[in-house]
Amino acid sequence: MTKLELINSKVLNDKSLHQQLAIWRFLNKKIVFTNGCFDILHLGHIDYLSKAKDLGNILLIGLNTDDSVKRLKGDNRPIIKEQERAIFLASLLFVDGVILFDEDTPYNLIKGVEPDILVKGSDYKKEEIVGADIIQETGGEIITIDFLKGYSTTSILDKIRKVV
Repeated sequence: MTKLELINSKVLNDKSLHQQLAIWRFLNKKIVFTNGCFDILHLGHIDYLSKAKDLGNILLIGLNTDDSVKRLKGDNRPIIKEQERAIFLASLLFVDGVILFDEDTPYNLIKGVEPDILVKGSDYKKEEIVGADIIQETGGEIITIDFLKGYSTTSILDKIRKVV
C-alpha cells in the first residue's frame, strides 16, 4: 500500500466506518471523537487534534461537508473542498479516521459511533455540546480542550483579505 493509499483509507464512508468501529471495539481501543469544518488547516487545529488523540487510542473526526459548512458559515465558505479537507486531516499521523457528515450537527453520527470520549473546544460548556446526552447515556466522557491562542481560520482569512 502506498502512502497516499494509506491516507485515503482513513477517509471513511458509512460502510467502512462501521467495519472499522467493529475492529477498534474488538481490539478494545478507546475511541475519541471530535468534529468540525477544518476549512483552512492551521497550527491551532494541529494542537487541538493532537491533544484529543492523547486522550485515547483512536481519533475519529466528523468533518462537515461543503453544503453543511456553507449553511453554517455562509456562501463564501468553505474555502477548501470537503475531499481535500478530509485528505489533509487523514494525512496527520495521529488521525485514525475521517468521516464526512452533511447535517448541521454531528448528533446522528455521534449516536452511531458512540465514542468513549467526545471532545470539543473549551469555548463550549459541556452540557451544551451536541451529543453530550448520548455520551452520558453510554457512560463515556465529555472533555473540552483549550484552543491555542492566536490561531483561527477567520483570523487567517482576515489577514488574506488585508493583503488582497
